[in-house]
Amino acid sequence: MRAQFLGKDPDSQEGQSPTLFATDRSDRTTYVVQGWKVTDPQVLADIGPVPRHESLVEIPEEVLKFYARRYH
Repeated sequence: MRAQFLGKDPDSQEGQSPTLFATDRSDRTTYVVQGWKVTDPQVLADIGPVPRHESLVEIPEEVLKFYARRYH
C-alpha cells in the first residue's frame, strides 16, 4: 500500500502539521491521517473502548477540505 499526500493544516507549526493522505488500496478507499493523539479523558469516555489495534487522532476541520477537493 502506498500513501499520497493530499494536504496539511495551513495554520499548524512546522513539523506538527495534521495531514491527510489517500491510500492506493485496491479493495476499498481509505485515508491515513496524521494528527494529535487524543488523550482528553472526557473525549475518551464519550467515545468508549477503542480496540488495541486502533487509535484516535484529532485533526482540524481545515484538513478535511483536502478530502473534499479530491472529489471536486
